[in-house]
Amino acid sequence: MSKFSITPDAQSLQAMGRDLNFYPVENNAPKTLTSQQIDHYNTQGFIAPLDVYSPSEIQSIRKYFDELLEKVVAEGGNSYSISSAHLKYGPVYDILTDRRIVDYVSDLLGQDVIAWGSHFFCKMPHDGKMVAWHQDASYWPLSPSKAATVWLAVDDADHENACMKFIAGSHHFGHMTYRESDSAEHNVLNQSIDNAEQYGQVVYDVLKAGQVSIHSDLLLHGSEANLSPRRRCGLTLRFCAASVRAGMQWNEKGIHVRGSDPSQHWSNNARPDRVF
Repeated sequence: MSKFSITPDAQSLQAMGRDLNFYPVENNAPKTLTSQQIDHYNTQGFIAPLDVYSPSEIQSIRKYFDELLEKVVAEGGNSYSISSAHLKYGPVYDILTDRRIVDYVSDLLGQDVIAWGSHFFCKMPHDGKMVAWHQDASYWPLSPSKAATVWLAVDDADHENACMKFIAGSHHFGHMTYRESDSAEHNVLNQSIDNAEQYGQVVYDVLKAGQVSIHSDLLLHGSEANLSPRRRCGLTLRFCAASVRAGMQWNEKGIHVRGSDPSQHWSNNARPDRVF
């Protein structure tokens, strides 16, 4: 098993003694987000939609992903298996470090920011797989819980092709008990939180290609199966404050994208030359 497994075992995570409390953003002078957007992140746990890429830029990114996916599938992978892509592919590194995205994240996480994750979640047409309600923090050996996901829409994402959905405000309930998913659920991941709707209102993350959303690592989210004839591809980009500690050597996945890392806990990976 890779040391960068998407699912660290529960025993290893428990042994870390992680701090899984939500820390509200305290930023009275945001540079890119508005004060209202920061308030929404604090109260609801997400911000959406945010503009990043122009139609021509996202078309170029989509063309790149189409070619990458073709090569990955030819080598035995699938549309969900392109993970830690910034460590392998220069174009993904460029997206993860894009100043426009980092500017948004820095307003939430502070002036010392680490980018450490990149994973394509691509639901092909008539894909029968869903993503059960879960919290990102359950999968990440990080502490304290000062981390966020940027979800970039490579394709338009809407109700028809199974866009992501949030439970607004659920990040205030801390870390939740989950169960291991049953194979009959056709869950892309392996954790499920039942009766999630008790924690808040369901909000659908409808995005145009080139837009992003940002959500807290403690926010409940998931997506339904894509039963439409349209693909729904998103690229998840993971960030944390440089003060966050990582277990299981996940700090080796890091890139310093804003400010510094005074403790030198996080690696600062160079851009890979590889395109595919």
